[in-house]
Amino acid sequence: MTKRNKTLFTAVVLAAALAASLLVDCFLPSYHIAVQVIQKATVYALVAVSMNLLNGFTGLFSLGQAGFMLLGAYAYGVLTIPVDKRASVYQYFDGGAIHFSVPEIFSGVLGETVGTTVGMLAALLVGGLLAALMAYLIGLPVLRLKSDYLAIATLGFAEILRAFFQWNALGPITNGSNLLKSYPAFSHVTPYVVLAGVMIAFIVLLINSTYGRAFKAIRDDEVAAEAMGINLARHKRMAFVISSFFAGIGGGMMAMYMGTIAAAPFKSSLTYEILLIVVIGGIGSITGSVLASFLYIFSSEWLLRGLDAGTFLGINAPGIFKNGFRMAVFSVIIMVIVLFFRRGLMGDKELPDLPDMLRNGIRKLRAPGRGKEAGK
Repeated sequence: MTKRNKTLFTAVVLAAALAASLLVDCFLPSYHIAVQVIQKATVYALVAVSMNLLNGFTGLFSLGQAGFMLLGAYAYGVLTIPVDKRASVYQYFDGGAIHFSVPEIFSGVLGETVGTTVGMLAALLVGGLLAALMAYLIGLPVLRLKSDYLAIATLGFAEILRAFFQWNALGPITNGSNLLKSYPAFSHVTPYVVLAGVMIAFIVLLINSTYGRAFKAIRDDEVAAEAMGINLARHKRMAFVISSFFAGIGGGMMAMYMGTIAAAPFKSSLTYEILLIVVIGGIGSITGSVLASFLYIFSSEWLLRGLDAGTFLGINAPGIFKNGFRMAVFSVIIMVIVLFFRRGLMGDKELPDLPDMLRNGIRKLRAPGRGKEAGK
């Protein structure tokens, strides 16, 4: 497949994805399960790609993604709650310490519709910058560690941050252990798809730049990369900060999807989910992370939901299909994928390589004996 055809194929797929999101918004209500699945999948896709930038392309094993998502989510909620609703949201903290709303500020200048949207995007950006700043500060000591030690340190940071945000002394800002709610959110699919798509496009451009090639060199061989003149500490810190920035934006989008914000959902299991998606899709593949995110959320939140409800595919067996059985079946499916796709669904391939991958797979299925004869 030529480079021109690969570019054309990528453009067609992206256009089809955008058209599909517009059709979903036209024909399905915002409370439909399909809308919720797509919204959550786009959030997970963005966070998985940000983790892949760090784990797959730079070779840094970090498990702090949930902590950076928490920072982005709280920043978004705190900055966007309308002023007239802050008294009810912060009822245990005398209305809170912040008495302005970013969307309302922009609404006064740009009009309600445009101003609210711009304010929401600005709050998302602030959440990403806050996560990036925190990543820079903790990266100064933590990035001296390697492998499992780095993973343990970043995981500990995420858990400490989750407990810290529930501290009553921060209640006037974070509302303590109480929910943040009543903030604006996108109710349709298209804003999620467009926003996540733009963020992922920035990551793709970064990976294909000179900085991205430096990240890959560090992943492959740190000694050789340093000998070639690459500043290891600087590039590791850069990858860590950029990954955290996009994780913070993903956290803000997660807050929109959930409708309320609390520290409890941002625990280590969320990071493990994202890591699982990266492994299933292929470590070092942006396309793999996106595809795996949609497959994971579609299966866990929709396709296999009947396994917990007593009826699945028309089979009524409440004695078998009961609470918890869905996760057991889902675990088996993940084990099968990991066993038969050792490098993930995409390996290190990307979207333009997909037609060639499918063509080669069909050839192998049509001529199963050729490989053995060639081996003899």
